[in-house]
Amino acid sequence: MDAAVVYESMYGNSERVAQAVAEGLGETVRVTVVDVTDPAASPEALRHMGLVVAGGPTHAFGMTRPATRAEAVQRASGDVSDRATGLREWVESVPRQDEARLAATFDTRVTKVKPLPGSAARGAAKVLRRAGFRLVTPPASFYVGDVEGPLDDGELDRARAWGRALGKLLVPAGSPVEGR
Repeated sequence: MDAAVVYESMYGNSERVAQAVAEGLGETVRVTVVDVTDPAASPEALRHMGLVVAGGPTHAFGMTRPATRAEAVQRASGDVSDRATGLREWVESVPRQDEARLAATFDTRVTKVKPLPGSAARGAAKVLRRAGFRLVTPPASFYVGDVEGPLDDGELDRARAWGRALGKLLVPAGSPVEGR
């Protein structure tokens, strides 16, 4: 089985999580990591992937929107990705699936709002389920200290472990590692 980790990242935190998830997942399956703005992330380009993992930052209790991305660019203290396309636009562009496909979702969010409702990962999961994907695990959140980061201590290790657990769901214990 092949897998793709598709991400949106403005400050680099979600990208680092995506890379760590791919490292863990890559222990059992072939993995491609791609930004939502890259043509290689188009639904057509990813149609052969058995698993799609999608993630990005939580803004205003959900997936980013053009207005929240513009606000993030204005408030940034350093280099930030100014983009027209985010995770919301990407998942909404995914057509209804003709055959069963697997998916998982993650987000990054600020530690101090852990208990608040809303999650980019839950929103993306809902859209992907409506498109015919089967979620293999509940959406995951990874935490940053503040809006621009950095990631909290241990979050990249947790992301790697989450990716590794995804791989174990795909390749049963004791079976030869597919594609390796």
